[in-house]
Amino acid sequence: MEAAGLAGFVVGASLLTVFLEHPEMPVMRSWLGDYPMWRRVPLGIILGAYITGVVYLFGKRSGAHINPAVTWAFFRLGKIGFTDAVFYTLAQFAGAVAAAQITKLALGDFYADPPIRYVVTEPAKWDMSGAAAFGAEFFISFVLMLACLVAANSRRLEKLVAPITGFLIAVYLIVETPYSGMSLNPARSFGSALAANEWRYWWIYFIAPPLAMLLASEVFMWLKPILSGLIDKEQPSYPNYEEN
Repeated sequence: MEAAGLAGFVVGASLLTVFLEHPEMPVMRSWLGDYPMWRRVPLGIILGAYITGVVYLFGKRSGAHINPAVTWAFFRLGKIGFTDAVFYTLAQFAGAVAAAQITKLALGDFYADPPIRYVVTEPAKWDMSGAAAFGAEFFISFVLMLACLVAANSRRLEKLVAPITGFLIAVYLIVETPYSGMSLNPARSFGSALAANEWRYWWIYFIAPPLAMLLASEVFMWLKPILSGLIDKEQPSYPNYEEN
């Protein structure tokens, strides 16, 4: 489930990016060709809906992490054992790598052309050091993880974890993509970097999301007593990995 969930996201992101951004596609030859933000709207809506569906479908079985940064944040919270976390991480990387390689074979030059470039996540051209991209990745990862933890631990909000996650992913894809490529996910970025053999900025996506989500876990544990009016469950509604 973890491998398939992330693989589906990588394939979907790749196909949509080719359809919306490749100069030979009808979209770029229409009026939308002059408005990159409007082209990102369908990208955000479709992929946000995909993530919402994955959380609904896989959430009760695997937790629907599909992201090593999420997995290790849950390990810090004691919701998943070390061995399980390692295998989750391996599955997530395997799914991302397989999806990127299969898409590379299937799409050929369409996937390799400069406007697409294997959907590699990288900073904006003006951000030569990658500092702005690092900050952006850190911020969006922190907000996403904290929002999910708060919702999952609230009797009023627990059923909204999936749409909240999907909504944030959609907003990030539409608004944040120009700054860092909107990764949130070391495995997703690794899959694209391997397909493109482009490693210059991969350190950003390897470090920023995990650090941010671990910090969000610490902040959540600190805030939990303060938010006692909202947080009314002792444990979030994720599977008990130790028992499984």
